Amino acid sequence: MAASDARSLASRLAQLDDASLAHLLALRHASPSASWSDAFDAADALLDPASISRALVELSAADADALDAALEADAALPADATRDRLHERALVDDEGRPYAAVIAARADAHRTVPDAADIDAVPSSTDEHAAERAFAASAALADMLQATLILPASRIGSGLLGAADRRRFVESGAVIDGLAADELIAIAERAGLLAVDDRHWLVTRAGIEWMSVGTVDRWEAVAHRLRDALPPAVRTPEGGWMPVAHWPGAYPFDPTWPARAATLRGQLERWAVLSADGEPASWARAFAAGSDADLAALQALLPPEVDRVYLQNDLTAIAPGPLAPHLDMRLRAMARRESRAQASTYRFTAETLSEAFTAGETADTVREFLTALSLTGLPQPLAYEIERSSSRHGAIRVGPDPSGHTLVTSDDGALLRAVAVDQSLRPLGLMAFGEGLATRSSPDTAFWLIADARYPVVAVDQDGQRRTLDRHRLAPEAAAEPDPAAAYAPLVARLRAAHANDADAAWLGRELEQAARVRAILVVVVRLPDGSDREVTLEVTGLGGGRLRGRDRGADVERTLPISSIVSVRPV
Repeated sequence: MAASDARSLASRLAQLDDASLAHLLALRHASPSASWSDAFDAADALLDPASISRALVELSAADADALDAALEADAALPADATRDRLHERALVDDEGRPYAAVIAARADAHRTVPDAADIDAVPSSTDEHAAERAFAASAALADMLQATLILPASRIGSGLLGAADRRRFVESGAVIDGLAADELIAIAERAGLLAVDDRHWLVTRAGIEWMSVGTVDRWEAVAHRLRDALPPAVRTPEGGWMPVAHWPGAYPFDPTWPARAATLRGQLERWAVLSADGEPASWARAFAAGSDADLAALQALLPPEVDRVYLQNDLTAIAPGPLAPHLDMRLRAMARRESRAQASTYRFTAETLSEAFTAGETADTVREFLTALSLTGLPQPLAYEIERSSSRHGAIRVGPDPSGHTLVTSDDGALLRAVAVDQSLRPLGLMAFGEGLATRSSPDTAFWLIADARYPVVAVDQDGQRRTLDRHRLAPEAAAEPDPAAAYAPLVARLRAAHANDADAAWLGRELEQAARVRAILVVVVRLPDGSDREVTLEVTGLGGGRLRGRDRGADVERTLPISSIVSVRPV
């Protein structure tokens, strides 16, 4: 590292305002807990070869080209946006010249040159095929989110789905293979529909809202989030993206980038934003350029959604087309979907209806919903099953007791005795208490254990009034992006406090310390008592007590110079 570079950068860091300094440190991924004492320590760290190498990895192809051109011409960069970006990252000085440490790091860095043969040359798919893929991807992701609401999906160390959950999604018919499951999970996470919590993917509140909107709105919401999440080097000033064939070279110093680029392209293809040849469908061309997609054109290519079903005497419901998502979600809360196609089949059972009542439905709300949904009225067998399940549901009540216990009660003594001896409920430690059973577990825990054991249970409050429990475990709200100014405030304050009013004197002390450590040979300019300056070529041997010691190479004698008399130093 050239001392003049470090001194120049230290002076620049000292002159930046707090927000700009914090921004620079964030760009270079400096640790907020760094033990730097002053701006000179910061400059040393930012010009460290390892730090420079990490910074080069994040350079776009345009910035890398400009840097290479400046190095080849041994000239300063012209004043433009590229120079500003490199200066902002502390890779060039105020005049646009790369620091010596940057030049050395660039010489050691390997630049990836993508092979044109790696870019697939495949025929473009038709708009109809692209729309079919958009419909299939939206429906598949909705099914996966619905399943994840019931049972969170596990995330292994590689960031992929666990084998059991991959198999669960395939066997349920949501996806055709494990690759599709992995890609859709990644898409959902990038779009904010899923979030990781304790090695599991959980549905977010945004995911719940997304599941209730139509197919076109689903596609648009995810497509916008995928586009917004693309790295800056592949984006255009208009908000779109550069041709996909150029993506592998977008970050030429990042050896991991080509694989990441292929992953991003695969996600956009999976979501039908791109075709296999990297080109968008006609209704997505404006979207690829940074505008909005032609959603009306997409809608015209999709199968029309329906809002009515045929209710059958065999306790099934048949939707003659894709059921509107908000209706599908509610219907699936009271019936099992048996087939996945444009015409889907749902089956009602005592268990599915009981689950609906547990979730807050009543016999009246179920009848009202199904009557409005049905093209064939409410069949008598289904009406009977609703009444039977409703009358049985709630036979067991679970709620808090003033004594501090959770109380399980029922008007059916035989049913209560069955609960008391049920081995699956042993974790509750149920004990006889008055006319019911008591447990030290919370009311919610007791309720769900009894519900899982297939008993007709209802949760109540202290007054005996029914209350609805939501079993779905949603992802916690995402924390706000950390503010660099706040994150780096302690470090910036320490650098400010250590910055001396006389920066030249502070830097002189640093140069002398470094020279003493390596026994460097310096040309020392000393101010004599008469006011004149004299140069001494000194092989530095020590520093301390306010004095510099060394051998005068010209007179071949040992000298001790007061630091207060030294005007400047420079390497021989």
